Amino acid sequence: MDEHSTTGEQRAGRSRSTARAAAHRGFTKKVSRRGALTLAAVVAAGLGASSCSAPETRIRLGTAQPGGQFHEFARALAAAAQAHSRIQIEPVVTEGSLTNLRLLANGEIDAALTLADAVHPDGRAPAIGRVYECYIQVAVRPASPILHLTDLRGRRVDLGLVGSGSAATGEQLLRTAGLTPGVDIAVEHRRLATAVQALQRGEVDAILWGDEVPTPAFEQPMRLRLLDLAEWVAPMYQGSGYPYDTLSVPASTYPGSAAVDTVGVPTLLLASAELADHAVTCLAELLINQGDLLVPLHTIGFQFLDRRWLVGTGRVPLHPAAAAYYRAGHG
Repeated sequence: MDEHSTTGEQRAGRSRSTARAAAHRGFTKKVSRRGALTLAAVVAAGLGASSCSAPETRIRLGTAQPGGQFHEFARALAAAAQAHSRIQIEPVVTEGSLTNLRLLANGEIDAALTLADAVHPDGRAPAIGRVYECYIQVAVRPASPILHLTDLRGRRVDLGLVGSGSAATGEQLLRTAGLTPGVDIAVEHRRLATAVQALQRGEVDAILWGDEVPTPAFEQPMRLRLLDLAEWVAPMYQGSGYPYDTLSVPASTYPGSAAVDTVGVPTLLLASAELADHAVTCLAELLINQGDLLVPLHTIGFQFLDRRWLVGTGRVPLHPAAAAYYRAGHG
């Protein structure tokens, strides 16, 4: 099928993803630092004083590698829990989403951060909330002749660590573009900071990762060019059944980069089936009441937390205790 043709189902998928992204962008454009703090204060006032009176509970939270959004969010959540709750959160460093889901299923962790498209919607790992949007980004060197995703044929691409959700989403993206990993392109797997260095040295032709924008793992400013991925959002939905978002990355997000649209995937906070309801309620309360502590300053305008956002977990069901808490606070 021609990549630019659209069926009714594709158009519906594109409309849903574009509408969600437009709502996301429209809301975040209006949120200043002061506005974000005011929003958190209003929500907290609506819920009243802390209701997390549960016994002290330690929660092992699967994250990803240090420096990325998963790990930084987990650290912020752990700090908020220590200051405002009776639960203790222990961030556990992993390779990312797929590893977290395996550890969660095996009972080796109690909660996990994961990309929503990696989660099977069977309810075995219910969501406590949708916490932020992950931007799937593909970058090349500024002078590279690669202009489109399909130009990667015959090239070397780093997809990130095996076990990460973005690597799995990246493979889905490449296959959607007619590129079979290991056949049409050479795929490598490095930590992001190492992959950036490999791109600078010309050891790979492109890198793919999923994170916030701008991504803090870039320790020093690097000139790079992001590929526009908008045309692949609807075909990815048709091929996988997951309704990906279309998200905008503003110009100069990275030095010298132009404005592009890319693929967005929500990040979910999941609970194991064995995690006690009171612990789930405490986590949900932290997400609502301490939202201003969980959104990094450099992502204000891109990320936010409020009830409408938190309950938007898509095909992954909310944990009953989290759903009850959100209903109790907002009707």
